[in-house]
Amino acid sequence: MRRDGAPTTITAVERPETRFAWNGDVSLAYQVLGGGPADLIYLQGYCSQVDMNWESPYLAHFLRGLARHARLIVTDRRGWGCSERFSPGYVPDVDILTDDILAVMGAVGSERASILATYESTIVASLFAAVYPERTRSLTLVDPQVTYLPTDQTPWMPTLARWQEQIRLVRETWGTRDWWDSPPGTEAEWFSRYTRASAAPGGLAAELSSYLETDICAVLPLIQVPTLVFVDTDSFYEVPPETGRYAASKIPGARVVEHSSQGGHHFHWYARGDAIVEELGTFLAQIREEEASFDRVLATVLFTDIVQSTQRASELGDTRWRELVERHHATTRALLARYRGNEIDTAGDGFFASFDGPARAVRCAMAIVDAVRSLELEVRAGVHTGEVETIDGKVGGLAVNIGARVVGMAGPSEVLVSQTVKDLVAGSGIVFVNRGLHQLKGVPDEWHVYSVDWE
Repeated sequence: MRRDGAPTTITAVERPETRFAWNGDVSLAYQVLGGGPADLIYLQGYCSQVDMNWESPYLAHFLRGLARHARLIVTDRRGWGCSERFSPGYVPDVDILTDDILAVMGAVGSERASILATYESTIVASLFAAVYPERTRSLTLVDPQVTYLPTDQTPWMPTLARWQEQIRLVRETWGTRDWWDSPPGTEAEWFSRYTRASAAPGGLAAELSSYLETDICAVLPLIQVPTLVFVDTDSFYEVPPETGRYAASKIPGARVVEHSSQGGHHFHWYARGDAIVEELGTFLAQIREEEASFDRVLATVLFTDIVQSTQRASELGDTRWRELVERHHATTRALLARYRGNEIDTAGDGFFASFDGPARAVRCAMAIVDAVRSLELEVRAGVHTGEVETIDGKVGGLAVNIGARVVGMAGPSEVLVSQTVKDLVAGSGIVFVNRGLHQLKGVPDEWHVYSVDWE
């Protein structure tokens, strides 16, 4: 094994199945690898061929690293690899390429995805993130290209004469050893085949000619999704480090990370592949944590429970007990509606509800306790206010656990509340009696608990 973790020889590795998404009559090749907590779409620039990716141990190692952090969707963008090719007579507008991303997402059932793009593919990825922020979880740009020609914002980019020379070389040497000045070796031989399999020279020359005027500098400030930009400090391609730094400075909140490719010894970014995978994994994990925090809100939770329900069921028998529980449930639901409570769950003989105001929750608990007495039932109630979170569509978190522990301490026809609730309803006219400090099972620290004074 090499220091970067890849094998010393190039051998074919197990590869995912290649499938096709369709945008109209245009087919778009993609593969899916891994099953992480979120989706990551990979748009590889410069060269791309989903089948041959796996013949390079360096690129295969990189892809499998990405798949440890997400469900990886690798696609050849239109014009490259196994997708429909460009021809010297037709190269579509860039915005059509953003529609292609939607087509691939639809084929794999992805509602939102993080996007990783390199080189010229960062133009398409950036446009997609700006136009479809609701479909883009995050954006990662590796050695981004935002213009081809020099502009006032990017004066360091290659001149028109330099690009014209590049186009001439594409036509004359693309896919041969003359295209890339590299020492003989298995990796160089694979890369020559890889370039030929990625694009035909006529189509590539046409693409370069068509997109030379492309400039997305004005789009960068419109990108609102979390963005990570990788910069090659030892760039070996037509994208100098200044471009990545510029892009990161224009995208609100973007973070830039710099590594060296060691002059392109491994082609593309393979020398820094492990560093990119590690940094990207951390970035995606932070986004998941951040998004989880968006699902946390301050709420008041109310738990109620019928006292001695097992004994009453035994005394009444199944039929009469079921009828009594149904009347209890109807009464409780009516009062929840009156006090604008949200029923979350009904577990056995009790209710779990949430409120956007603690005073309404306490008054609702008091009303329930009072109302069910006419049914010859007694309930106990517990109320707590705290931050709750939505987990798989259900309300959870520490605040819910505390509410459940508080109701467990209450006696018949008693409403217990936490210190937080007491403090928040000060001035409401509700009177409390201190029930002292208690250790709640599974909850850190000691908690002051108070009972509602009915007098």
